[in-house]
Amino acid sequence: MLVTPLLRCANLEQTRQYYRDVLGFTVSDSAGSTLTVCLQDSHLLFTEQDLWPPQPIGCTGTFYLAIEGIEAYFQQVRAQAEIAWPLQDMDYGAREFGVLDCNGYYLAFSQRRSDAADAVSAAS
Repeated sequence: MLVTPLLRCANLEQTRQYYRDVLGFTVSDSAGSTLTVCLQDSHLLFTEQDLWPPQPIGCTGTFYLAIEGIEAYFQQVRAQAEIAWPLQDMDYGAREFGVLDCNGYYLAFSQRRSDAADAVSAAS
């Protein structure tokens, strides 16, 4: 199942430039004055519209984006993006790193480790 969150941003043009120029996403205008950003199979939507009255509490989570080529992608963005946590192997079988985006959202870019799949197969 594909989930595409719709997120509030203060400045659509700033968000467009950040996701395109810093994170290397494909960026396009979409319906209802929204902006769609895509990286591989991951999609996020942004709007400047205040669609959540009363004022929302804010996002208290992290958006995980599963990608291929995690090491190369980390090298591509690390000099320009605000890295929230460095590229590392996690206990749950992923290799990932985190970014704090221009709107204050945490994004985790994650790739399943091949040795994690091998360990599960060996345990079966």
